[in-house]
Parts: sequence; C-alpha cells; structure tokens
Amino acid sequence: MLNIENKLSSLSLKLPSAPTPAANYLPYVITNKLLFISGQISANENGLIKGVVGQNMSVEEGYKAAQNCGLSLLAHLNVAINGDFQKFKRVIRIAGYVNSSNNFEDHPKVVNGVSDLMVSVFGENGKHMRIALGATLPLGVAVEVEGLFELT
Repeated sequence: MLNIENKLSSLSLKLPSAPTPAANYLPYVITNKLLFISGQISANENGLIKGVVGQNMSVEEGYKAAQNCGLSLLAHLNVAINGDFQKFKRVIRIAGYVNSSNNFEDHPKVVNGVSDLMVSVFGENGKHMRIALGATLPLGVAVEVEGLFELT
C-alpha cells in the first residue's frame, strides 16, 4: 500500500495540511468514483508564491510553484480518502494556470511541476491528460492548479 508521506519524503518533499477554501466553495467534491479538487494556488510554508513567470519569475521558479500546487492537491486527496490510498486509482486530469507575461510561451514547462510530481508519486497511475494556460491569477499568485482523480 502506498504511504504518500514516505513517498514524498523520498523526494525530499512534505505533504502540507490541506488548505482551507478562501470563499464560499468546497475544496473537493466526490461523485461516483470521481474526485474533483478545486484550484490550488501556489503557496509554501512562507505564504503565497507570487510572481509573473517570464517577467519577475523564471520558468524554474514557476515549476516549483506548480509543484507546490500539486502538493496541495495531494493534501486534499489524502483528506478525501481518509489517508487510504487503496481508494486511489489514478490521476485523470490536471488543469494548470500560469500567471505569465504576454509574450511568455512556456506554460507547459511550468505546469510540468505538478505533472512530474504526480508521476513521481503514483508512477503509471499518475499519468494524466492536462491543460496549461496563461491567466491573470488571484492575489498575484504564480500558478493555480486543479485536479481530477479516479477512486476505486
């Protein structure tokens, strides 16, 4: 059975607490065998990760911000399944939004931060479809990511 905290530790990462929604919405919804997790904004133990990729933030910094969004997705997944990863089947879809300059074209390289995390944690079951777009994001954060997961 997968122990997500041990797996993340082997990657020198730590599972954060699941962030509380900032407004009147649910952090996730389970319907049938699908778990939809609301958009997670880039943050770490020091607070929000803000910036505009291609302007005052590098692709590498954006990648790390996206990875942190992925950690928040995993935190909500962990809560939704009560830590029982036998209930997890696969990652289906990742939608990544990058706060980027107008001429920035490497959105996929930034969103790879979350995609690579999912594959590192779940192997083949972490491979997913996805979208990577540029957008103006709330609170000036660098990245926002939402996820769709299949449960058993």
